[in-house]
Amino acid sequence: MRQLLKEYILGDMVARYETDEEKHVGLTLYPAIKPLPVIEKQEALDSLVQLKITGDVAEGCYAPGNTMRNGESVKNMKYQDQTADRSEEGTEIITMLADGRGCQVFHHLYWKQNASYLRIFCEFQNNGHKMVQLEMFSSFSIERLSPYLEGDGHECLTVHRLRSRWSQEGCLESLPIEKLQLDTCWNMDSVRCERFGQVGSLPVNNFFPFVMVQDTTNDVFWGAQLCHGSSWQMELFRKDENFAVSGGLADWEFGHWKKQIKPGELFRSPDAVLTVCQTDSVDIAADRLVQAQKESLGSLPQAELELPIVFNEYCTTWGNPSHENIVKILDSVKGKGFTYFVIDCGWYKQDEVPWDISMGDYQVSESLFPDGLEKTVAAVKDAGLKPGIWFEFENVGPAAEAFVNTEHLLKLDGYPLTTSRRRFWDMNDPWVLQYLDERLIGMLKYYGFEYLKVDYNDTIGIGCDGCESPGEGLRRQIQATQDYFLKIAEQIPGIVIENCASGGHRLEPGFLSLSSMASFSDAHECEEIPIIAANLHRAVLPQKSQIWAVIRKTDSKKRIAYSIISTFLGRMCLSGDVTDLTKEQWEVIDAGIAFYRSVYPVIKDGTSFRYGPQISCIRHPQGWQGVFRMGKQGKGLAVIHTFDGELPEWLEMALPCGWKYSIEEIYSDTQENVCMENNVLKYRSQENRKALAVRFAVELPTG
Repeated sequence: MRQLLKEYILGDMVARYETDEEKHVGLTLYPAIKPLPVIEKQEALDSLVQLKITGDVAEGCYAPGNTMRNGESVKNMKYQDQTADRSEEGTEIITMLADGRGCQVFHHLYWKQNASYLRIFCEFQNNGHKMVQLEMFSSFSIERLSPYLEGDGHECLTVHRLRSRWSQEGCLESLPIEKLQLDTCWNMDSVRCERFGQVGSLPVNNFFPFVMVQDTTNDVFWGAQLCHGSSWQMELFRKDENFAVSGGLADWEFGHWKKQIKPGELFRSPDAVLTVCQTDSVDIAADRLVQAQKESLGSLPQAELELPIVFNEYCTTWGNPSHENIVKILDSVKGKGFTYFVIDCGWYKQDEVPWDISMGDYQVSESLFPDGLEKTVAAVKDAGLKPGIWFEFENVGPAAEAFVNTEHLLKLDGYPLTTSRRRFWDMNDPWVLQYLDERLIGMLKYYGFEYLKVDYNDTIGIGCDGCESPGEGLRRQIQATQDYFLKIAEQIPGIVIENCASGGHRLEPGFLSLSSMASFSDAHECEEIPIIAANLHRAVLPQKSQIWAVIRKTDSKKRIAYSIISTFLGRMCLSGDVTDLTKEQWEVIDAGIAFYRSVYPVIKDGTSFRYGPQISCIRHPQGWQGVFRMGKQGKGLAVIHTFDGELPEWLEMALPCGWKYSIEEIYSDTQENVCMENNVLKYRSQENRKALAVRFAVELPTG
């Protein structure tokens, strides 16, 4: 029998804590606008804390190998106390559980005043006399999805996930739970669990740490996003008519993680960001989670306030920068509206050695920069630009001398942890930190670099030696890396840091909070760039999503506008054949830069809505895509791209109701047929691979 422990109204959300006869505690979230109905269900309470202690009995009913949830460790955790601290800043609710063996868990839920999201994390305290080993420890767990549905909610629940592959980050996957075989069993006692996530040091390699469950009958969404840069997992779980979602560190089964907690020690889980709302739009629901990333914006350098434009020479020199070619590039781009000029990979490489196997020593190439790098940096500054430099400081390539310095490199099973392209510095080794202080921070200071692009181009996998489990070794390695990001910012105040990892493979809130912006993808010149960029609005603040516009001398004006307009979905980064472009080509670029500057406030602060048919093949897209971003200062932005295949006579985007829209400016390579009819933006285009952008004035209608 369930009993109400306490309900808390947190803005437009409600957190409801319940207990059962055995003093377990469950957490239900629901929209304040939609009170809970009284519906009798066959649903055992599902605990708000999920953990597994070595030696405790696992859940049966076919759980082992599928999930470590709800075993003896969870059943032993009983309610002890709950406190709520309310202030002008927000509300923190701490729920304490204990198991009678000296193990305690503190479940923290924090709501920031006026926020659309909650932060949840858990702390495990060993107050006993013996070491305790965790094999699984969740950051959050919520139950009763959905309390508005009778029975098991069959054919009424949809799971939304963001899948990810290299150069195809953030693809939305929406499946009814029955497609995942999460419908109930006839005996209401067989475990159903979908455990998914990522194992390794690229946290969005396969999935983003993101999940949403939608009650399609009542238009209610529950969403969660983990803030964690290494192995993680989400779990969708049920045995009966209760449906629960939990997430956190990847466990022993999934991520080879165990953690020993000595007597008196406390271990904290990663943060999770959660939300619940009533809406029929996955875009609105996801945006509520993304808003949490604004908490880190206060630490951004002053230079970042107006989303300045980047020029990166990578797709100009393809890993072969030199003083000679950089000076030529500067002659073409100075005075064009760029703020940063980034010298990308290869500045360190030796003759006849590719850039991607020689990182690690970081000695400036005398062949590429015969008069020293300081002369090149001076040329960048003389052109009125802020100089930037590329590093992949965590990794070592096989052609580098550092590759054989195995005493200071990660190992697994006693062997140097090696992939076909990389070995990895041990970021917890004081010698490594001193080495990086000299080669990285020392270099940034010596030359006066104002921008650092941090790349990372392989994954550690399950983990490394040095701790009680490979997964714990991995967790500590990534924590040390993030600590070094903080050290760079502390040592060089005002430096702009770009987070790149094979493009967009570290697009999780933890790494995003440590950087001014992040590379959205390694899709440099692809037709699918606007699709990836739009997908990422559900997981990343657009002002932190740096998008490539690579311009080739063979590009038509139509193709140039297509590339430039893609960057209006985030931060503009230009590269390509800029030394060989015609006056007419530059006119299209210049007009695009001017348009970007006029809409940056909308990119910086707004809510995005996607339009158009579902794109079934991102590599060979057909149809069209529209994105409308509603700004917060009386402006709006529509970005439209057409792809291959048959197009409708008119592309239509029904803009959010309750506002009056006036077209202020249209940007494309040609004049286009665009109009507004009853708040519907209509665009007549029969051209494939075409793009345009529209800036609006937005106001409340009079009368």
